[in-house]
Amino acid sequence: MNPVHITKITKELNLQQNQVSTTASLLAEGSTVPFIARYRKEATGALDEVEIAAIRDRLQQLQQLDERKLAVLESIEKQGKLTDELKEKINAVETMAVLEDLYLPYKPKRRTRATMAREKGLEPLAQLIFEQKPCVDPKVEAAKFINEELKVVSIDEALAGARDIIAEWINEDAKARAAIRQLYLEKGLFDSKVIKGKEQEGIKFKDYYDWQESVKAAPSHRVLAMRRGENEGFLMLRIVVPEQDALVILKEMFVKAPNPCASQVEMSLEDSFKRLLSLSMETEVRLLTKQEADEEAIKVFAENLRQLLMAAPLGQKSVLAIDPGFRTGCKVVCLDAQGKLLQNTAIYISQSDEQKEQAVKTVKDLCKLYKIECIAIGNGTGGRETESFVRSVVKGDPSLNSNIQVILVNESGASIYSASDVAREEFADFDVTVRGSVSIGRRLQDPLAELVKIDPKSIGVGQYQHDVDQPKLKKSLDDVVISCVNQVGVEVNSASKQLLMYVSGLGPALAAALVEYRNAHGVFDSREALKKVPKLGAKAFEQAAGFLRIRSAKNPLDASGVHPESYGVVETMARDLGVAVPDLIKDEALHQKIDLRKYVTAAVGMPTLIDIKNELAKPGRDPRAKFESVQFKEGVEKMEDLLPGMELNGVVTNITNFGAFVDVGVHQDGLVHISAMSDTYIKNPADFLKVGQKVKVWVIEIDLARKRVSLTMLKHAISEAKSKNEIKSKNLMSKTVSSVRPAQQPQTPPRKELYRW
Repeated sequence: MNPVHITKITKELNLQQNQVSTTASLLAEGSTVPFIARYRKEATGALDEVEIAAIRDRLQQLQQLDERKLAVLESIEKQGKLTDELKEKINAVETMAVLEDLYLPYKPKRRTRATMAREKGLEPLAQLIFEQKPCVDPKVEAAKFINEELKVVSIDEALAGARDIIAEWINEDAKARAAIRQLYLEKGLFDSKVIKGKEQEGIKFKDYYDWQESVKAAPSHRVLAMRRGENEGFLMLRIVVPEQDALVILKEMFVKAPNPCASQVEMSLEDSFKRLLSLSMETEVRLLTKQEADEEAIKVFAENLRQLLMAAPLGQKSVLAIDPGFRTGCKVVCLDAQGKLLQNTAIYISQSDEQKEQAVKTVKDLCKLYKIECIAIGNGTGGRETESFVRSVVKGDPSLNSNIQVILVNESGASIYSASDVAREEFADFDVTVRGSVSIGRRLQDPLAELVKIDPKSIGVGQYQHDVDQPKLKKSLDDVVISCVNQVGVEVNSASKQLLMYVSGLGPALAAALVEYRNAHGVFDSREALKKVPKLGAKAFEQAAGFLRIRSAKNPLDASGVHPESYGVVETMARDLGVAVPDLIKDEALHQKIDLRKYVTAAVGMPTLIDIKNELAKPGRDPRAKFESVQFKEGVEKMEDLLPGMELNGVVTNITNFGAFVDVGVHQDGLVHISAMSDTYIKNPADFLKVGQKVKVWVIEIDLARKRVSLTMLKHAISEAKSKNEIKSKNLMSKTVSSVRPAQQPQTPPRKELYRW
């Protein structure tokens, strides 16, 4: 553990040094982020998961920088060019960009114009010119380097070669690169143009056919959109700066005084910028802006995923799940309250009247036979039609449970799951359609337990998730899944291997070993019994035990979030009150009598004791919200059914920096732009809306050709229009912008791009 790193991170994150050093030590010992945040609050000063993860990630970055420094020093030393001054500079570097600037002159490179000039013996001439002594005539000096054997046949050729060497020196100068880099970051512009002949084919990128935007101000979603258009061959994207500004910077750095040599240097620096520096800096800034856009997009995706995973579960209820289909029929499955597959069949609701009647009978019979409490329907193609059919079957039939809910379920990723190794392992004897229906039903019962089986990128809550840095995306999303799983807790006797692998301290191998042991020996009757699982050692038990629940255990603490290491504290509390632990848990009045100060020790502090008391009040409490369903507008099942001004119920499916996408039941999510969410200033849509939230929206505009629906949450923007069915989008957009308070205006994009996606 490098003390310099600890001090640096302490300052960067504005934390106490002992918080950072203790957290670093715990991480080095193999403790996980959820474990440290939940069970080591005294040690870290109650740092949360975000702060602990930030320390972990920064430690890794600094370690990578240290490793790169060693590699650079070794490379330069092998060349015999490592001086004490250079070594000191390299060791003092704080960013990878500056390190690479220092290394550039010594970096093995391909054959360049400067290399060829050196081979012709022109470096002394370049050095002489670069010194810019007033008494030196560059042409007179160049004449001395004419050498037919080395193919330097004229003064002009000698000077050109010398200028090539000087241009490379300028390009490799660390201060020059830093200054031009800053120019690109401050004054750089994204310049996007359509590739000739691709106008129709690339219509989805029409907004960027002739587009310029500041590098400094461009939001992540537009950076990624332009890059995608470029990668798909529809856009030509450049980052440009005012050339004259760049040349002024370089002249101030390298031109000493007006004289013949200085003129040669000016020619060199112009060539250096146009041929070397501009291309190098454009590449570097493209990479930097991509990294920043990736980070922002990953942040948005991670937050959306967290909200989706933490969505309210229906709970342990028997479910009939339907994967809609017209030609091939709707695949129907029945699941018990624990998600076990009981029955599967197919119904046809859009074929003959005879088949439709049979479908009605099948649904009714299955509902009665398996005492169905809820019907889950995938929201893909045919979802709304299937929903209408099922509601007509259930509605008003006295022989059925009158409380049966019919709920549309977001089926994003269900097809990915159904064809996965996980699904084949779970349902080897069933085809993909059955597996998909099971996934739809289970994700209604418990979204977290089912969605962990699917690659998060396939769930559909991301922003350009396939364009961002994939290792970073995976790491961030894994962190979110781990955080959510451990926050909720896992019932060890029913959890799948895929769910258990995200529990703190387990991972894929131990999760598989645990399930294998459970299958061979039966359910675990206590947390202590977990120690019998092969390879689940003391460290893994310490990390995992508090997050694993055993509802049927004799000791009620085994079903709670109280860690086994603290059971003795609870037993002492119960003993002091003259009751048994189960009685202490059940009696809320007894909780109020506990004086936590009595139980503070060197090992157990007040934060842990407060957590214990909270757990006693609601042992193993699920932190997720209560389940609520949304009912879409009847008769509105496809985009063609929408009308401007129409009021609709919707559910938020995805949140971006520029707005939120809302499912209104027409198989195409509509966009509520950030400026159409509220009359008050909104900096970040995620602060105002959450994935899965029910909302009321009004239709602004329908673009069937581009499959886009624009929505607003501002009712007055609709009611102020001349006619509900004759709203002109540009008028409404003008009203939407003008209705926002002045404080909002600087954050609102220009009107022409209000709905730029």
